[in-house]
Amino acid sequence: MIADEHRYWHRRTWRIALPVIVTNVSVPILGIVDTAVVGRLPGPEFVGAVAVGALIFNLLYHGCNFLRMGTTGLTAQSFGARDGREVRTWLVRALMLGGVLGAMMVVLQWPIFAAASLIVGPSDSVRPLTEEYFSIRIWSAPAALANYALLGWFFGTQNTRAALITQVYMNGINALLDFWFVMGLGWGVAGVAWATVTGETTAVILGLYLARKHLHTMGGRFDFAQIMQAAPIKRMLSVNGDIFVRSMCLQTVFVILTAIGARMGDTVLAANAILLHIQVLTAYGLDGFSTAAEALAGEAKGARSRKNFTAAIRTTATWALLLAVVFSALTAVFGPYMIDALTVDEGVRTTARIYLTWSILLPMISVWSFQLDGIFIGCTWSREMRNAMILSLLIYLAALPLLVPTFENHGLWGAFTILMAVRAITLGFLLPKLQREI
Repeated sequence: MIADEHRYWHRRTWRIALPVIVTNVSVPILGIVDTAVVGRLPGPEFVGAVAVGALIFNLLYHGCNFLRMGTTGLTAQSFGARDGREVRTWLVRALMLGGVLGAMMVVLQWPIFAAASLIVGPSDSVRPLTEEYFSIRIWSAPAALANYALLGWFFGTQNTRAALITQVYMNGINALLDFWFVMGLGWGVAGVAWATVTGETTAVILGLYLARKHLHTMGGRFDFAQIMQAAPIKRMLSVNGDIFVRSMCLQTVFVILTAIGARMGDTVLAANAILLHIQVLTAYGLDGFSTAAEALAGEAKGARSRKNFTAAIRTTATWALLLAVVFSALTAVFGPYMIDALTVDEGVRTTARIYLTWSILLPMISVWSFQLDGIFIGCTWSREMRNAMILSLLIYLAALPLLVPTFENHGLWGAFTILMAVRAITLGFLLPKLQREI
């Protein structure tokens, strides 16, 4: 009986985690395709324009990632409580919020681009091409944020098959249109932007179709009066605001890490960028089990089942830790080859190998903060997560002047590792108290 229960939870975990991992893998592949296609155009300014333009949108959309996370947690709890009407309403509320935010980005596109250009500082040859890319792609902002809402809702209802279909479709059609628009029609940087607009817009249509099918199996109907109730909307905005603050704190860490590394010289800057690529790749993989923790823990909270909550934590954390160990081992064995594949500069290669130990160590430390983030997001314990992240950021800022002057780049990576450990410790300290609420 116990063995059957364990198998049940392992199957549920993998049913959610595997599609998320596959979906995440398609994201960096699309970036590689974008770069490869414009890389065939004469002149480095085309690659630079797409890179800078993509960076601007990454910053914009990452700031709105709360739309995906918050929707997952709120939907998962209603799903666990078997409240079909509220499950429906969270989808509409999230789509409405995404539409409003996306429309604001379109209306404010010129101030946004001016501010982003001031911060990023593209060269005179890159800026006009970046502006062309930005001025086209910004029109799909409402669709991009609607995709975030749909993705969060699919995760919350544990319909990861629909999430996988929409994301693989979006990135796949984007990649195919890249080749057609740029190489076939000769549209240049504009072709890359139009490919993204087409992929994001048609993915929303596909996502809404799949959501409609899923809602049909659930039964029930939409209630406009319930959708517009003030209390749930206020709760959604509060949760999303907390997640936004948490995300901005995390982005601050990456900005500081990059800025301090840049002061140590171009070689250290490039080496750190490569090591961050390895860290991001690890995070993409571990995110599958973090998302499983969001969905399963949120469902358990909605059902008020402490037993299911404990089983969800235990099972998702076990698999996440095993995958983290695998990532550490793979980085130890293949890390030098990954570095060589990402740069031909021998100085950068040598420098990156010096600090590779941190990339080997980090998966087994950061996995705990990823998993706890998933649990707290799924249970919408957003205020506690926000406060823990603020405290972690403050400790990180205090560690920098203590470690960097003495240990230089080792100190910089040491402070980053401390941040990941403190995130896990602060959230882990709060977990038992919050668990008693279930």
